[in-house]
Amino acid sequence: MCLAVPGKVLDIEERDGTRMATVDFGGVVKEVCLEYVPDLKVGEYAIVHVGFALQRLDEESARHTLALFEELGLLQEEFGDPWEAAAAPEGWDGAGGTLPAVPHDGAREASR
Repeated sequence: MCLAVPGKVLDIEERDGTRMATVDFGGVVKEVCLEYVPDLKVGEYAIVHVGFALQRLDEESARHTLALFEELGLLQEEFGDPWEAAAAPEGWDGAGGTLPAVPHDGAREASR
């Protein structure tokens, strides 16, 4: 699933003629293109979709939305490691905590 996620702009720079920002999404930091919102400033929040800031958002709305996404496990789904998710045992939702215990398979160990 691809979500439009609110994030806080930490810094801005121009890279090869394109305005780029480092954006914090509730603890996950990613690079984001600011070309659609050229007047966005450090410390402001924006809705980001597939690496592009789409519109400015007030801080209260951004924090509320991030808290809801975290509660629902959507931040892990959106920003989590896809390799980790693919390797996770069936039934693990990835919403936090540790992986459930996996039974030890002695036959697999013996074949290594």
